[in-house]
Amino acid sequence: MASPVLRQKLSDGKFFVVPGIQDMIAAVVADRVGFDVVYGTGYWLTASAYGLPDAGIASYTEMVDRMRTLARTSKAAVIADADTGYGGLLNVHHTVKGYEAAGVAAVQMEDQEFPKKCGHTPGKRLIPPADMAEKLRVAVDARTDPNLVIIARTDAMQSEGLDGVLRRLEAYAKAGADVLFPEALTSEEDMRRCCETFDLPVMANMSNGGYSPVPNAGVLAEIGYAFAIYPSLTSLVAVGAMEQALLNLKEKGIGQPDGLFSFNEFCSMIGFEDVWAFEKKWARD
Repeated sequence: MASPVLRQKLSDGKFFVVPGIQDMIAAVVADRVGFDVVYGTGYWLTASAYGLPDAGIASYTEMVDRMRTLARTSKAAVIADADTGYGGLLNVHHTVKGYEAAGVAAVQMEDQEFPKKCGHTPGKRLIPPADMAEKLRVAVDARTDPNLVIIARTDAMQSEGLDGVLRRLEAYAKAGADVLFPEALTSEEDMRRCCETFDLPVMANMSNGGYSPVPNAGVLAEIGYAFAIYPSLTSLVAVGAMEQALLNLKEKGIGQPDGLFSFNEFCSMIGFEDVWAFEKKWARD
């Protein structure tokens, strides 16, 4: 069953932030901090698991397995990136069924051609809005759990401008989407226009280094967004820290730098206390 937390938060109408999760270490850290919704990011889960770019290379089978693992590992409701639905209408039906069975709270699909590209890279090609609307109707029909949220993303900003974004989102709202996702907007003015136009919740993508500005969360709330995802934050922080630590090791021989997370605390976070308790219970004299 999908977690009801996401629908409850959307119903409450209070802005919230959602960290992107690239691996299961990030998932347990987000639990420790206290996030109750997390984002299963296609870009970073693909990069961390397979060392591949977010260009439609990872398959549905690989990604549903990653989302299932995340939903099992995290205590939070999981918003799952499902790319284009991995093909045509039958693929979309299969994707929604599979992601729902994996335990996610939301399925996000976009209107790019298959295979897709990262929304903050060049060369994206879109399908007609009527085709995307049909995909959304199939997704809604495939859903059996009323708690599962269907998110419709458009990547039209770079090729069709804001007018194209608004036209597409209107069609996707009529097709039954629960949340609208205008990707890669380039100004706060355009963000505000999207939020003001629709009665449905609108989400923001705060992709560090991407096309969109990344204002403080308070500004996003004032603009009118329902919530914002931060898909690259934990990954880019981790990459920077790892690179610096490895440079210090290679150039200076430093293997015990300042600021390391406690090994004992991480053992507890990852579940070793349960292992030790089991071994103690079943230990032979």
